[in-house]
Amino acid sequence: MTLDQANSLDPTAFVETFGDIAEDTPWVASGAALSRPFEDRDAMVEAFQAALSNASRADQEGLIRAHPDLAGRAKLAPASRSEQEGAGLDSLSAEELARFAALNRQYRERFGFPFILAVKGATKQQILDAFAAHIGGGREEEFFTALSQVMRIIRFRIEERVDG
Repeated sequence: MTLDQANSLDPTAFVETFGDIAEDTPWVASGAALSRPFEDRDAMVEAFQAALSNASRADQEGLIRAHPDLAGRAKLAPASRSEQEGAGLDSLSAEELARFAALNRQYRERFGFPFILAVKGATKQQILDAFAAHIGGGREEEFFTALSQVMRIIRFRIEERVDG
């Protein structure tokens, strides 16, 4: 889709088209739509990120909790599935799968939300290393790290869908 096409969508169609950018949390797209027309693709990314940044803490936490576990077996949204497959998380050995499951469980128990990492371009070892590095962090630090990773995911997904 071109930027002009994205800018010309009515608000409902915009949310229908981009409501899944932030893990099927359409209020982010709805907030971003208010900043149209976007001057360029970066402005579109920034509008989505601003909608997330300006949201209430409860809404931000809801969006973070909407993300799937890495290498989990839950049904994934198409974008999440593609990103995780690209990182090799769909072809883990039994040992690797057990390691991811244990880390996912520990992280959720400790922080109350899933570990989020923009996995595009990462290897499964890099993901495991990042997981291990964060599991001992503080809740506030991890909350803001999760938000920054969601913002990276938003950027990647818009860059895939909207021509620059």
